[in-house]
Amino acid sequence: MDTHSFRVGFVTGATPDKWASVWRARYPRTRLELVPVEQPDQETGLRDGSLDMCLVRLPVDRTGLHCIPLYDEVAVAVAGAEHLVSAADEVTLADLGDEQLVLPHESGWIPEAEQLDWPDMSVKDAVEVVASGTGILLVPMSVARLHQRKDIVSRPVTDLPATKVGLAWLVDNEDDRVQTFIGIVRGRTERSSR
Repeated sequence: MDTHSFRVGFVTGATPDKWASVWRARYPRTRLELVPVEQPDQETGLRDGSLDMCLVRLPVDRTGLHCIPLYDEVAVAVAGAEHLVSAADEVTLADLGDEQLVLPHESGWIPEAEQLDWPDMSVKDAVEVVASGTGILLVPMSVARLHQRKDIVSRPVTDLPATKVGLAWLVDNEDDRVQTFIGIVRGRTERSSR
């Protein structure tokens, strides 16, 4: 294997650590570089060549990309610890109909209550807002865990579809390390063949 770096991006909340550990144990001479990416930018690094592969949150534009769906993530409502959401084990969208949605959700769902005109903000900033007791945030569970604090709670939203995380790479990327990384992600041992 080459001795230059192999760059794998990962969208916020994805955890490539177990696969990176296997890579480093099997191929210590080939540096694996993990690169965090924000969801709006997850395809950019693949398309501009700065990333060899990327763990992405689907859907992505598959034009010119291969993508293997890996796992589903449950959608959760994040709210302040004193919010009514904290009293439930799980919630539905109907339960959240009177709430202020601090960030738009990719599903397009909007609560029935008249919404405030929120400024653009990061997920971290949105967590600050809901921690103050104002509004709710809908995100994948892994993103909620990443931003977990004592003054917020997160509860599964049973009627929001799960999001999927996948592994993507350019169709014309024929680097052998791509297939090697796919094998690791799929659980192949060093001795198994494709």
